[in-house]
Amino acid sequence: MGPGSRADSPPDPGTDPGSPWANRSFRRLFGSAALGQFAANTHHVALPLLALAALDATPAQVGMLAALSTAAFLLIGLPAGAWVDRLRTRRLLIAADLTRAGLLASLPVAWWLGALTLTHLYAVSLAHGCATVFADVGSQSLLPRLIRRDGLVRANAALVTLMAVANIAGRGAGGVLVAALTAPVALACSAAAYLASVFRLTRLGAVPSPAPAPRTPLPAQIREGLGHVLGHPELRALVLSATLSNLGGAAINTMLPVLFVRELGLSPTALGLFWATGGIGLLLGARLARPVAARVGYGRALLLSLTPAALLVPLADRGPWLGVAGAGWLLVMMTIGSNNVLAVSLRQQLTPDALLGRMNATFRFMLTGALALGSAASGLLAEFTTLHTTLWTGAALLALAWLPLLLSPVRRRKEGT
Repeated sequence: MGPGSRADSPPDPGTDPGSPWANRSFRRLFGSAALGQFAANTHHVALPLLALAALDATPAQVGMLAALSTAAFLLIGLPAGAWVDRLRTRRLLIAADLTRAGLLASLPVAWWLGALTLTHLYAVSLAHGCATVFADVGSQSLLPRLIRRDGLVRANAALVTLMAVANIAGRGAGGVLVAALTAPVALACSAAAYLASVFRLTRLGAVPSPAPAPRTPLPAQIREGLGHVLGHPELRALVLSATLSNLGGAAINTMLPVLFVRELGLSPTALGLFWATGGIGLLLGARLARPVAARVGYGRALLLSLTPAALLVPLADRGPWLGVAGAGWLLVMMTIGSNNVLAVSLRQQLTPDALLGRMNATFRFMLTGALALGSAASGLLAEFTTLHTTLWTGAALLALAWLPLLLSPVRRRKEGT
């Protein structure tokens, strides 16, 4: 298979040839992504709860743990995009999953030996984040090489739906596993899921690479990716909107374990179910994205924001107010689920193959960097003010996330091509 060719496998009999499900390579990539999402969401619940239960971590330490999990995107996110554009993507994804499995497996072993420390948790969180940089950038750059561009919205809708189901099952199961079998066992399950993902990736077969580009210095390649995103009015609006959303979401998500387990005295299962409610919102948003965009227009669909509902989340308390907060979180995640489908598809459409890795890395650098900054800042803000002040700050940022889209040409876009 020559460079720049597309890995379209022959459609299976009885399938819609325009559907991504007709592509065998996409189905295998989807299977790998399903296992990776389960692992990531179970780990998302178990890691802070392990810190709280086994090491009596403070809110600031929980915030630092969450920040380190995404700090890798600030440290290596931009050069990772240039590396992804040069490397064989399938091997890269396999190496990333093997690394994440080994890192998470080290935590239950250390706990069983009585050697678990906060430094170990910090190191695993940071290294896991570094592997995730390559996994995320690589998978989003791989997708347009596997299927036709006119199938990207359907493929991304499937992947965001998967993310939503994983949020429901993974975080819900993570809370149940922690409650029933302890956090270390839940982390061991995450490690096993990453290993199963590796098996799926080994069956992916040959993956096409983009046409070879001149070997320019790494800084110049990074500048080219940044210039493509920040110099394009629509891409710039998409990245600014998502950055605000991630800052607010990180502030809320980082403090939810402290709110549920420490302040409200609720169980890890209740926390997992609350996060699972957000997964239901993601699922609904992903399924509604295409029909809503077809009815009202692509730009208007991106502007149909329910993120002001985030202002209901800080009202969480025992009794009916927990339901009010959960409804607000579900509505927020509906918007995020819809925008993930439409915005990711649009940015893939607006980017040539040779720049996909760097475009995705630039978005990941800013978006996941916002998660790291939001997580760290939320821990410090909770230490120096109050937990509820931190939650209200995160909710306000989420409520304003649609403004960059309103002030950009995105609002006038009729279609995603």
